[in-house]
Amino acid sequence: MPQILIKLIEHLQADDAGMPELAALIAKDAAMTSKILTVANSSAYHRNARVVGLEQSLVSLGTDMIKTLVISESVFQTFNSFPHSSSTDLRGFWKGSLTTAVIARDIAKQMEYPHVEEAYLAGLLHNVGRLALLATAPKEYAFNFMARDDEDLCAVEQRTLQITHSEAGAWLIERWHLDSFLADSVLYHHEPISRLESAHPLIRVVRLAHLLCFHEDHNQAIEEAGHLCGLDAEKLEQIVSSAARQVEKSAAYLGIDLAGADDIPTPTAYAAPMVDPVQQRLSEEVRNMVLVSEMGQTFARQQGEAGLLDAMTRSARILFDFENAVVLLENPTGHALHGTATGEQQQRLAEFVIPLNKGGVVAEAATERKLTFVSRDSQALSVAEEQLFRILGSEGMVCLPLVANQRCLGVLIGGAPAWQMASFQKRERFLQSFGTQAAAALETAISERGHTRRQIAHVAEEYREASRRVVHEVNNPLSIIKNYLSVLDGKLAKREPVVGEMSILNEEIDRVGQLINGLADLQPTESSRVTDVGRVVDDVLRLFRATDFVPASVQIVVRMQEEPAEIDGDADLLKQILVNLIKNAVEALADGGKIEISNRGHVNRERKLYLELVVSDTGPGLSAEVLANLFSAVRSTKEGAHHGLGLSIVHSLVKKMQGLITCRSGKAGTTFEILLPARGSTSQVAGVQTRAMDSV
Repeated sequence: MPQILIKLIEHLQADDAGMPELAALIAKDAAMTSKILTVANSSAYHRNARVVGLEQSLVSLGTDMIKTLVISESVFQTFNSFPHSSSTDLRGFWKGSLTTAVIARDIAKQMEYPHVEEAYLAGLLHNVGRLALLATAPKEYAFNFMARDDEDLCAVEQRTLQITHSEAGAWLIERWHLDSFLADSVLYHHEPISRLESAHPLIRVVRLAHLLCFHEDHNQAIEEAGHLCGLDAEKLEQIVSSAARQVEKSAAYLGIDLAGADDIPTPTAYAAPMVDPVQQRLSEEVRNMVLVSEMGQTFARQQGEAGLLDAMTRSARILFDFENAVVLLENPTGHALHGTATGEQQQRLAEFVIPLNKGGVVAEAATERKLTFVSRDSQALSVAEEQLFRILGSEGMVCLPLVANQRCLGVLIGGAPAWQMASFQKRERFLQSFGTQAAAALETAISERGHTRRQIAHVAEEYREASRRVVHEVNNPLSIIKNYLSVLDGKLAKREPVVGEMSILNEEIDRVGQLINGLADLQPTESSRVTDVGRVVDDVLRLFRATDFVPASVQIVVRMQEEPAEIDGDADLLKQILVNLIKNAVEALADGGKIEISNRGHVNRERKLYLELVVSDTGPGLSAEVLANLFSAVRSTKEGAHHGLGLSIVHSLVKKMQGLITCRSGKAGTTFEILLPARGSTSQVAGVQTRAMDSV
């Protein structure tokens, strides 16, 4: 909005406004000065001598004409420069706007509304949203710009552009930051009369002026609107009849050609046939996916947490047209949301806190992980939330929780006009997708920050432990090799086949080499490993089948659950456990039978989570004596000095993995049940204990 218009409105509404001050203000605008001098020297005002000075011209014109010229000329200068306005016939548009303005001013005078200039300006601008839509979407809106201005037009605009010209005009005027109900009068000029009974006088004035200008045949609506303004039919008829003359006179002074404006057709608003809703929804989803994907890449490129937060708020303002946006992050204890020192009000935000246990819409959005829309006057707000509204400088808030892996990291809050809340609700899935991408990037940034701190704190200790880790890692395969050399010695003495044992020895020797090569660089490694049980089972079965150790009469069945079967433990140790158990089972099935390896899922034992792995066979079972001393180095029914060592090796390996092993045996066969620590079980238990202590 031209600054001269804002200052002139303030000046003209002042009771002590004088001509010298008014002349000084107008003199700052060359185009406005020229227009005033031209009209003052026209035949309508020219008397005996030519008017030369601006102040003398103002006295000659009179206050009312000055107001009309200044307001109208400023509006025309501003909006005639809109894109595509030069290629469109605006005669009908400006005639309707001028007529509404003149009628609104006369209604305001009859109602004794103190700011008649404001009423004139509101009438002049009440349809400016149509120019805004034409400038924004010329191809989609060109036909409907000429259409009749009624509720059908609003419905078509909402369907085709997702915004009406009333909303667009109000949005535009709100950007001028006037201390006035001007934007509201534009927004509600199509509102049903029944809803305006207690509305501000300016809203009622513009609604009635619009009806008198564009819908003179809607007698009942005009009568009801007139009643709200305290004007009867006779008064309204006088206002309308005098408006035509005033419009013609004003247009002549302003140099606007309205000739033939009444001949321009005003068809009914038109909307193209509805697109298949499924196809339209699919197109929107694809568009949103592309935008969100691009945002995710943008977030990933940011350096540091501060840069990421700045990118998040900036992207949210662009994508969703927020007036402002801030991010509140959950503190380490999870008891409050803290402001982040980004944007224009860093000091205020850095000290801003919202407790999560005190309730309120923002706290509930975080704790319930639910997208929430809030208007300043919608409900009783806490002091912190009222502060947040003032920081944002808006009448509405969109509270978007940032949730990653079921944890709310914080809330992104966007400020917007209250009347835009409905449009945000239609974009709920898009908002949530944006929040998911932002939360994922934020979780990565927080994790990297914590990892960096831990790495710096423990780097010295890690290198001190390097030599011990080498010994620990290499000792496992060396122990396996040593045990199998003992078994191999016995088999060679008896001239028994040793192909399977040699294959195992070769693999373990290779594994020792790999460990030494990998640890030679002295790179810090995690002390614990995550092992996929299903993959180890597959490797072991491949080993047996490759060596033809399993005869055709023995069937091996594997039953694994669909969900990931991961444990905290060394894959090499688990592999050796399975090798021993399957070898024993095969040897027990001399007459054929079935071996089953199954994953029975998770088991909680002594408040620790285990994965249960079972190896069973349909052999003759074990004797009571053998079963009683099963995991000791005992003499078995098989021949050879080293028979009976396999299960003691299994037991020691299970203990190294911090697991448990039991055996059931009978005439139907033998079953070994192994409990191995499930992935993350140690940290999960610690977390449960910590929360339990907190609750106490």
